[in-house]
Amino acid sequence: MRPVFRLLAITATALACSSAALAQAWPDRPIKAVVPFAAGSATDTIGRAFALKMQESLGQTIVVDNKPGANGLLGADAVAKAAPDGYTILIGTNSTNAALKSLMKKLPYDQDTAFAPVAYMGSVPLIMAVNNDVPAKTLRELVDMAKAKPNSINFASASTSQLVSTEMMAGMAGIQLTNVSYKSGPAAMTDLIGGVVHMFSADFAVMLPQVKAGKVRGLAVTSAKRSPAVPELPTVNEALGLKDYELIAYFAVFAPAGTPPDIVAKLNKAVNEAASSKEIQERFAGIGFAVEPGTPADLARRSVAETAKWAKAIKDAKIEPQ
Repeated sequence: MRPVFRLLAITATALACSSAALAQAWPDRPIKAVVPFAAGSATDTIGRAFALKMQESLGQTIVVDNKPGANGLLGADAVAKAAPDGYTILIGTNSTNAALKSLMKKLPYDQDTAFAPVAYMGSVPLIMAVNNDVPAKTLRELVDMAKAKPNSINFASASTSQLVSTEMMAGMAGIQLTNVSYKSGPAAMTDLIGGVVHMFSADFAVMLPQVKAGKVRGLAVTSAKRSPAVPELPTVNEALGLKDYELIAYFAVFAPAGTPPDIVAKLNKAVNEAASSKEIQERFAGIGFAVEPGTPADLARRSVAETAKWAKAIKDAKIEPQ
């Protein structure tokens, strides 16, 4: 048996050396960053900005690849099944790495084990808004309209945060709304402006410019505190006299499970340097983007906590898994 053990030891040593050599040489070619939502979405806008800054740290081009569909599932699945060599990463969100587990009856990958956490990028609140033809001038007035005629008001959604933020508010307010599903936030925004849908809850990157331009009417923000970007808008809690409503969208980088720790560490450093850069912070200050650099372990803990949080929010909103 000794030759067998010797062979196994040699093989293990060779694999370890090969992995170390891979990590040391990495990156020696372009990296693909999969954005699981459409171009123009907040995930896309923030992901592209981070990719540009990360290139400076890593010395390689990062190519953004949009793979929208199924609340981010299609893009996440592509990364989950990619080679764990550091050349494919996911610009993940609360949809792909927290909520999908509760929104879907079955995922094509194990959300808890398919990814290696890399780094937290930041978070943004959402704005609840209506098209200008809706008579309601406040969220309270909209709720009163919905109570008078259940299911007479519809709302758009193209992501988990957009869907759950509205359904959660509706559940806490005791009203029934009709969901209209879209493939992308920009498409939903077009229909909100055009009056095809009554209401839409979306992140600041998508919604704030339209509110500022007067194309839609902002009613409330979904964070626990008012946003400096739109201090005139109350929180949902303030608007409806609630205490426990809060729902924000967040963004983080993940790699396929099995990616070498040294490569994860290099990616983590690049993400944190981007998040800490004056350029990123100034560019997204207007949309309420809050950064929080940390370690892969920090993101792992956050992912566990967020998965539990979103599971409760989805259950409370009475959203059935699809």
